Amino acid sequence: MNALLLLFDAVLALTLIGLAVRTLTTADQFEAVVAFMVFGLLMAVAWTRLHAPDIALAEAAIGAGLTGSLFLNALR
Repeated sequence: MNALLLLFDAVLALTLIGLAVRTLTTADQFEAVVAFMVFGLLMAVAWTRLHAPDIALAEAAIGAGLTGSLFLNALR
C-alpha cells in the first residue's frame, strides 16, 4: 500500500509540473485559464496528501474557484 501511495504522489507531482509548464507556455488564453484551474484543484489534492486540509480548502476555493472564474470572466 505504501508503494501505491508513493506512486500516486509521484504522478501527482509530475502532473503538477506538466500543468504549470502548460499554463505558462500555451498561446491560447482559454486553455491557459483551464490549465490554471486544474492546477489549483490538483494542488488542493497535494495539500490534502500533506495533511493540510485548511490550506487545501483555501487553494480549491481561491486558487481554482475564485481566481479561475475571474480569469474566465476577463476573457469574455
